[in-house]
Amino acid sequence: MENRKEMRKWLDDMNLGHPLVIAGPCSAETEEQVLKVAHELKDTDVSYYRAGIWKPRTRPGNFEGVGAIGLKWLQKVKEETGLKTATEVANRAHVDLALEHDVDLLWIGARSTVSPFIVQEIADALEGTEKIVLIKNPVNPDLSLWLGAVERLYSANIEKLGVIHRGFSTYEKTKYRNIPEWQLAIELQTKFPDLPIINDPSHISGKRDLIFDVSQTALDLNFDGLMIETHCDPDNAWSDAAQQVTPERLVQIMKDLRIRKETDEEAEYNNKLSNLRAQIDVLDNQLIDLLGKRMKVSDGIGELKKQKNVAVLQSNRWNAILGNMILEGEQRGLSEEFVLRMFKAIHQESINHQEKIINA
Repeated sequence: MENRKEMRKWLDDMNLGHPLVIAGPCSAETEEQVLKVAHELKDTDVSYYRAGIWKPRTRPGNFEGVGAIGLKWLQKVKEETGLKTATEVANRAHVDLALEHDVDLLWIGARSTVSPFIVQEIADALEGTEKIVLIKNPVNPDLSLWLGAVERLYSANIEKLGVIHRGFSTYEKTKYRNIPEWQLAIELQTKFPDLPIINDPSHISGKRDLIFDVSQTALDLNFDGLMIETHCDPDNAWSDAAQQVTPERLVQIMKDLRIRKETDEEAEYNNKLSNLRAQIDVLDNQLIDLLGKRMKVSDGIGELKKQKNVAVLQSNRWNAILGNMILEGEQRGLSEEFVLRMFKAIHQESINHQEKIINA
């Protein structure tokens, strides 16, 4: 699969003056709830009304969706509000039922994207469809697996494709439910600049007070749209209560978000930008030079440990470095999360160097 300008035609054809907005409750709960939220969203920036009909849950016993009856409620949403509809599908039976009820946009969830068997089954069921199909990133940060899922749909002659960035699971404690790993989404955009990419700030943040900031970051990174879970009574939602916002809050978020231009032709701006980028280039070269020197010191430590038959990992030393660097970083305006991720990468490279020497 190669990038093609035509990939974003379905989005361009909408002629939206704002990012694409997909909103609605995490789960369809009752007909009254589905219709109430839809009516409150019908005169907003929302183009597609989303509601989960089938809910993949981590553990059995939790609410797993209302099932096919919810598709009839989505049909009523379209009839009464004119909003197009969207839901998640996870197997051929879901696809057949969604198409039978004329759902306009289907998405494949993160837990399904990890399985090539499931994705292929869905691709076969959707072959040649003119519906829009979006593929969420897999739960683990694996770009090849994500793109592999897109390729399966693309090979099934589905023209209206896009992806949803919903963040990635991690065992680390962070302020997010799923860490954004923005760099991975940027890498996907670099490979396929015309493949529409939607951000899902609800699943990244896991709590409603972070949704605006995550949405703004996504728009600053040229994402094409947002999928935001919306409920009239979020605190009493049957699933993902903490990450849903009210329709009123959604409208305010969309008003407050700033849409950036991709560039500006003004000469003074471009001169200043060139100057700052030149400074970044110099600093980046210095960083690479310093890291190279640091690894040479690690090689020396590896030689010394080899002579004395000492293990590569020294946990006390490593914990001390991390603690000091977090404090140093804080004084320079660097977040603890960034310092941890950077030094873990540096530490892993140091271990690789020492392992190579000790086992030579």
